Amino acid sequence: MMQLLSNKCGVLNQYWIHILTKFIMRVGINLHQKTLQHTKCPFLKTFNINVTSEQALAKYTKFCPYLHFKEMKSEPKKCPIDHSQFYSNQFKGVIQQIKDEGRYREFKSLLRTNGEFPRAINKTPSGDQTITLWCSNDYLGMSQNPMVTQATKNAIDLTGIGAGGTRNIGGTSIYHVELERELADLHRKDSALVMNSGYVANMATLDTLGKVLKDVTFLSDAKNHASLIEGMRATKRDRVIFKHNDYKDLEEKLKQLDIQQNKVIVFESVYSMNGTVAPISQFINLAKKYNALTLIDEVHAVGMYGDRGAGVTEKLGLQKEIDIVTGTLGKAFGCSGGYVSANAEIVDAVRSTASNFIFSTSMSPIIAAACLESVKYLKTHPEIRDRHQYVASLIKAKLKSKGIPALNSASHIVPVFIGDPVLCKEASEKLLNEYNIYIQPINYPTVPRGQEILRISPTPLHTEEMIDELVDSIECVFKSLNLRMESQYTAEQRAIFQ
Repeated sequence: MMQLLSNKCGVLNQYWIHILTKFIMRVGINLHQKTLQHTKCPFLKTFNINVTSEQALAKYTKFCPYLHFKEMKSEPKKCPIDHSQFYSNQFKGVIQQIKDEGRYREFKSLLRTNGEFPRAINKTPSGDQTITLWCSNDYLGMSQNPMVTQATKNAIDLTGIGAGGTRNIGGTSIYHVELERELADLHRKDSALVMNSGYVANMATLDTLGKVLKDVTFLSDAKNHASLIEGMRATKRDRVIFKHNDYKDLEEKLKQLDIQQNKVIVFESVYSMNGTVAPISQFINLAKKYNALTLIDEVHAVGMYGDRGAGVTEKLGLQKEIDIVTGTLGKAFGCSGGYVSANAEIVDAVRSTASNFIFSTSMSPIIAAACLESVKYLKTHPEIRDRHQYVASLIKAKLKSKGIPALNSASHIVPVFIGDPVLCKEASEKLLNEYNIYIQPINYPTVPRGQEILRISPTPLHTEEMIDELVDSIECVFKSLNLRMESQYTAEQRAIFQ
């Protein structure tokens, strides 16, 4: 747009201005932000015209040498809303809601001194506090195992820090290759594929299943981990949820599906929040009966169950009956990363199609070296697992003797039931500040609202003195906060503690 200005002095009257303007619009002059005005007369009138070319403009100005075009200055419009405050308030609102519900989480700044696990230093504004860790997923203390730490030092001296790229582009080291061989052997499978976390391993595997198995239906345990749930959702395939560990309900769901249809039963071996163990044998039988694949997440079991630490499937002698196993290297193995293990075709399909694997920078070779040593070590040291189970059983027995409401658990997980987010956080803070015991409160969305717990994770390195200190401290906190003991629940409610 531009502005055409005329005067009232007789040089160019209103009529001719109108005619000229129509002419300009017809020939299509379009010189943006221009103004046409008379140079000799101060009395001007403005017309808006469209201009498209210099040639058309020349035709227009030919009619009157006293007229010329002038730049228009236009002020940019200002947004009436404060941009930063508009968005900031929305984020603040979400955080305030979480705080109001009593489930706001705060990080603890910990120094896990090598060789002293499960002791650690809690760095606080008022100074250093020596604490005992009772909520670590470093279940066997392998992060500080001398063989594992030495393997890391050797690898860093040999190869440096980073992988240098994705697995397909220069990021596959000898450590990755050897680690995958060890994991495949651990699970008695053809192949394994290492990724950056157990979460990524689940997402990548389910992504591949959704792509390869057309019109697949996933049958998912109601208490499956978020990584499994999100992985299934992301495929946009049908997902049928069956009741937690209920193989009868699973069978009812399977009966409704065509025998020729692609189906995958997705479940965990050990459920980390309530400590329950899946009826794996029954699930396998149903998979065979109704033509379904089985995918088991052994994240909270690898390294900890079975003669060589392959998980609950090894303990039950069912390794070869399960189709796909996913696991982590960040819990019992004490390092970081995740993996999938299955027959060669499935693993190769994950390697070749899963976007979050293909486009992710590879795990650092020094981490792969540490994982490799940890897996090999735990294969040949079952006494660590025996000691771990002993410590877990002892804690459960001592809590029960005090009447503290610990959920019934068939695994190493020891959940102490609180049932209120505010009280759960208070109990955790009291244990830390007054008794130097760190147990992180577990609340929504990790567990459903109203099922908040203190989740105790024993290790073989916790001494009996530490165990007594833990149980006595929890008892004191329960009394000081007037938390319900097991005897104060109804008979129906107490079933979860039996």
